Amino acid sequence: MSSNLRKGYTTGSCAQGAAKAATLMLLGRRRVDEVELETPSGTKLLLPVVDTELGDQYARCGVIKDSGDDPDVTHGARIYATVRFSDTPGVTLRGGKGVGIVTKPGLAVPVGEHAINPTPREMILRDVSSLLPDGQGAEVTITVPEGEALAEKTYNPRLGIKGGISIIGTTGIVEPKSINAYRTSLSLQLDVLRAQGMEKVTLVLGYVGERFCKAVLHLPEDAITKIGDHVGYMLDQCGEKGFKDVLLVGHIGKLVKVAGGQFNTHFRFGDRRIDIIVDHARRCGADQKIIEAILRETTAEATIDLLREHGMMNVFEAIAKEVTSRVRHRVGQKFKMRCLLLSLKGDVLASHGE
Repeated sequence: MSSNLRKGYTTGSCAQGAAKAATLMLLGRRRVDEVELETPSGTKLLLPVVDTELGDQYARCGVIKDSGDDPDVTHGARIYATVRFSDTPGVTLRGGKGVGIVTKPGLAVPVGEHAINPTPREMILRDVSSLLPDGQGAEVTITVPEGEALAEKTYNPRLGIKGGISIIGTTGIVEPKSINAYRTSLSLQLDVLRAQGMEKVTLVLGYVGERFCKAVLHLPEDAITKIGDHVGYMLDQCGEKGFKDVLLVGHIGKLVKVAGGQFNTHFRFGDRRIDIIVDHARRCGADQKIIEAILRETTAEATIDLLREHGMMNVFEAIAKEVTSRVRHRVGQKFKMRCLLLSLKGDVLASHGE
């Protein structure tokens, strides 16, 4: 990742900054335009403050999320904090509109609580407490007006976080490495499944596999983990988290790459789909005429009718067997493994398990 990419700051830092600014406003009885804070990683930030309100008993303001050069759906969202004095000593932190509520175990926040993760929670409590006079209590409420709509574009619904986004950030800074953030979201889905006592997981590489699992296998959406190109990473995670049974479902164009030993199926890591199909076709006894016909094709999908016409669908069976063999070589005997190779129409070309 290029060092020229601009860093941003997390929803956690936004909430921390808004809470600190609102506390300063309530104590000083004046509006503030910016707030300085120290992130969990020790970085100092000076954040602009927007939409300030100062009432008799409360102060409210917001900080606009800036994700830097990381493509994040929460970029530009306004994270607000409302602070009121309380007769109860200490600081009470709550979530409000647009901050999701945890409904499933397995996450860092207990079921029933708003999804304000431990690190930003700690930073908000630290900063607000440090400003309050001895014996004075305060109540802090974090809200995100657009949060419910934004959450539909995130993995929160699959994680069982309902009604809004999460207030997150272990360092407070957004590094422009969206792949890492995406992988973290995928791993969290496995945590949620394990916390429900599930030992079997279904991994799908994309829409074709997802549609098949819903329509044919009748699996509920929250039992399907959509992994994109990150096959190897997620298989490793399944092993580490103690799953006993893994079903891998995807289009032939993706899974044939795994048969060739490519565990990230993004094209930038290579594209030997046709070569791999040719190799397996030769092993299955295809003559030179069939091989040359395969080589003229540009997609794995296009080889399906060709091989079917020549009575060589066993090529896909060989590919499915090779997929499970490659997985077994990578993860050992940590779990049972089965794969399903699909066409774009959702037809099962082959399956193999061991």
